[in-house]
Amino acid sequence: VVYEQEGVFIHSSCGKNDDQDSLIAGILRVIEKENEVVVDWRPLDETLDTSNILCAGKDSSSVVEWTQTPKEKCSQGVDRPSSYEAEWDMVTTVSFKKKPHSNGDATTHANGESKWSFLFSLTDLKSIKQNKEGMGWSYLVFCLKDDVKLPALHFHHGDSKLLIKCLEKHVVLNESPHDERVLLVKTQKSLSQSFENLFDEPSYGLLQKWKKDPYIVTMGRFSKVTNYIFDSFRSSDPSHQRRPPSEMADFLNDTIPGLKINQQEEPGFEVITRIDLGKQPEVSRREPVSAEEWAKNMDSEGRILDVDYIKRLIFKGGLCHTLRKEAWKFLLGYFPWNSTKEERANLQKRKTDEYFRMKLQWKSVSEEQEKRNSRLRDYRSLIEKDVNRTDRTNKFYEGEDNPGLILLHDILMTYCMYDFDLGYVQGMSDLLSPVLYVMENEVDAFWCFVSYMDQMHQNFEEQMQGMKTQLIQLSTLLRLLDSGFCSYLESQDSGYLYFCFRWLLIRFKREFSFQDILRLWEVMWTELPCQNFHLLLCCAILESEKQQIMDKHYGFNEILKHINELSMKIDVEYILCKAEAISMQMMNCKELPQAVSEILGIENSSVTPDSDTGEDESGAELSCPTSLYQSISTPVIAANGTRDGAQQMSETQSLAPA
Repeated sequence: VVYEQEGVFIHSSCGKNDDQDSLIAGILRVIEKENEVVVDWRPLDETLDTSNILCAGKDSSSVVEWTQTPKEKCSQGVDRPSSYEAEWDMVTTVSFKKKPHSNGDATTHANGESKWSFLFSLTDLKSIKQNKEGMGWSYLVFCLKDDVKLPALHFHHGDSKLLIKCLEKHVVLNESPHDERVLLVKTQKSLSQSFENLFDEPSYGLLQKWKKDPYIVTMGRFSKVTNYIFDSFRSSDPSHQRRPPSEMADFLNDTIPGLKINQQEEPGFEVITRIDLGKQPEVSRREPVSAEEWAKNMDSEGRILDVDYIKRLIFKGGLCHTLRKEAWKFLLGYFPWNSTKEERANLQKRKTDEYFRMKLQWKSVSEEQEKRNSRLRDYRSLIEKDVNRTDRTNKFYEGEDNPGLILLHDILMTYCMYDFDLGYVQGMSDLLSPVLYVMENEVDAFWCFVSYMDQMHQNFEEQMQGMKTQLIQLSTLLRLLDSGFCSYLESQDSGYLYFCFRWLLIRFKREFSFQDILRLWEVMWTELPCQNFHLLLCCAILESEKQQIMDKHYGFNEILKHINELSMKIDVEYILCKAEAISMQMMNCKELPQAVSEILGIENSSVTPDSDTGEDESGAELSCPTSLYQSISTPVIAANGTRDGAQQMSETQSLAPA
């Protein structure tokens, strides 16, 4: 609550009489939520039950009553801590019923609640009319989009100027040239204005929030962005003409400063578009690494005998679940690959002491201390909020007072002590949840999470350097893979691949089922077959959807909606096969562009276009990580999950470059 004022009245029979009964005393509040600012007025005697709050409806010239069916009341309340999108679902989880705006006395429900209560989001505010009564107090009338007017609010016991000052922190208000008593929400004047002043559509507040914190908006309101922000963005010109792709690129560049993704054919990209990568090879996957295979690759002191070999096995098939608790510690870098069992036990002892010293730091902070430490207070508040909605359908985290939730909370709070500069950013709980689920141990989960965050740190930094870099790199790879598809995306204002933001931010955590994420992450952690394999996974998903997107002529909104709706529908084994095939295409390319070579970490030796060999002029072979394709004499499983028992193919046969 950023503003609160008692003694704010509605005159229910204004103009009819001066009877005291016609005055309804109430409290006016301005509430700052996760992604919007809400103005809320309700009578002093109203209970906290929200089942009959009045909301301003755009489809009505009156006040409409917020009503819910009994089922909705149970499952779709305004505050649903178990929902990922509770804050963003307020409008879409309720049904509306028109209620005539009567000027008679305030009526009450059977439970005694007033029907005069209302709330609205500042994104719906069009203007505010200010006036003075003869008795000396001021009153305000809020006019919303589509000219919906709310009852006048009379400030009997306070100055309305404080409210205006509060609102000006969230929206820009200008005096109307036609009536000095009217304040208008600032409108767009020219396309060349800065990002902050560019928008005056219902999306204004959300765009402001996107600029301030794209993580929250992207994670929580991804689907609503489709028809809410960009319809407004592309149609706010009086002519309703679609804005050019270059301006859409400017929009994202202003949102994430430093993000440069080409929207035009430039010389550097013409070379890429002419390169033929050839046909994608067929790729199969094997069964998960078994406990027996793992044990065979360990000596008597507990050292891993052949690290590269075991990584190749994991890349090709993942791990059986019983191995994950041990193997993930190696994959994430918590355990050194060359360590003995005794050395690892000593390491765990030291790390346990270190962990609990850090945990004690925040545990021992008194309430008085925390009142004077706003950052710690904010971290705790955000962690508590996110923990209550992270993977709550998973048995490890479901139910109230679940010990898994307590551990999730404590590890994230301790991480704030470990890295106080970064602290906690929304999305980090998504990265920790599978790790804790596998480790089933607070200390081990913490240190594995620390190692994972070392990889992901730049994604969550304020400048978003990691996200900028990855979006640019993904654009480069996709252009090489399919320049025609890139051109189509650009023609639909989608060339900057904004819809991949969530994929990259939390490594597909919300795109695949929980069990599939365990498989996907352990494969990525092998760092095979090249650097930035997760970008090739993005390419694989996009290429799989290319035909539908282009054949059905999807526009900007449809592309965004379609990609969002892929969540939980992607076949992880198929995508892993396809991404590996793409990596082989690129690593076998004789003229791989330098930018792509650097992204994938491939030492590329250029060859002449007419050369029939994989050698350059000096006779040196094209260098690529061929160790992945060395023979592993184990049966494989095709992408459809069927076992090829007839041939008992070796990975050399199924994977070797042409």
